[in-house]
Amino acid sequence: MIELVNVEKTYYSKAGDIHALHKTSLSIKAGEIFGIIGLSGAGKSTLVRCINMLEKPTAGQVFVDGQELTAMSEAQLRKARQSIGMIFQHFNLLASRTVYDNIAFPLEIQGLSKSEIDKRVRPLLELVQLESRANYYPSQLSGGQKQRVGIARALASNPKVLLCDEATSALDPQTTKSILHLLQDINKKMNLTIVLITHQMEVVKTICDRVAVIESGDIIEEGPMIDVFTNPQHPTTKEFTKSVINAELPDIVKQMKLSDTYTEGSKLLVRISFIGDSASEPIISGMVKHFDVDVSIISGNTDQLKDVLFGTLLIEISGNRERIKNALEYLHQQHLKTEVIGYES
Repeated sequence: MIELVNVEKTYYSKAGDIHALHKTSLSIKAGEIFGIIGLSGAGKSTLVRCINMLEKPTAGQVFVDGQELTAMSEAQLRKARQSIGMIFQHFNLLASRTVYDNIAFPLEIQGLSKSEIDKRVRPLLELVQLESRANYYPSQLSGGQKQRVGIARALASNPKVLLCDEATSALDPQTTKSILHLLQDINKKMNLTIVLITHQMEVVKTICDRVAVIESGDIIEEGPMIDVFTNPQHPTTKEFTKSVINAELPDIVKQMKLSDTYTEGSKLLVRISFIGDSASEPIISGMVKHFDVDVSIISGNTDQLKDVLFGTLLIEISGNRERIKNALEYLHQQHLKTEVIGYES
């Protein structure tokens, strides 16, 4: 649906050129929710604005739904943009227009009749649950309601792509959750491709199918959201995922004197990660039963990555050398991510 090929963006000025994007290539599939995450100034907003050509790339090609936007004239681009909706952090509503009229605005520009506009706007008011607020002005709305108007306005032209530039950053956690639920609902009902720019990992783990991490104008990591969260490769990605998946060892473990080798009577500390179906399997009890070892749980947590259960357990295995070895081998055979922390004497 969206293809970026070696896209570059440089801002030229007398004070010095700013290279916001360096040869960036991305492929976003039709119907998926794709997250782009990065710190302030990383280039994520520039990247999303290159998709709909609000920012003209200095070099490279942008394709949306099979059309090359970078090769279009201004007139062709105006037409192509009708299939690309966009919502913003600060809503960008027209203060002098009602909720209804804000949603109708892009349709008026397209020259649709009042009856055609009404046929589009009424279902959208229902979709974003603002039927009773149709005649309200933006000043009479909460932040979440304003963003719902922004979403309805973005959908008025029946787009195939919805770009969300920090759409939940100005909202409280509960309102953020309701907006993300609405975006998921729209994605399923309309098979809409959604590109979501954010610096909030909580947003990415709740809604995204795939994610790219951007730093200093470069995509440093990309993949399925679950893979990026549970097995981050780049140091920056690891820092991001710490905010929702705490990989730090408890203080009690940091204070232990640990060894890499077994000695008589020592206990093995192991951290296990469970994903999906394995999170509900009785793996620990199976290990105790089959290998005659004792297991103590030091710490643990569970979370949900979109609709997939994910959890970690830090356990201490007691027994003789052979039993501990067999128990560890058993854990590996269960296709779990198993990290040996060390032996405690």
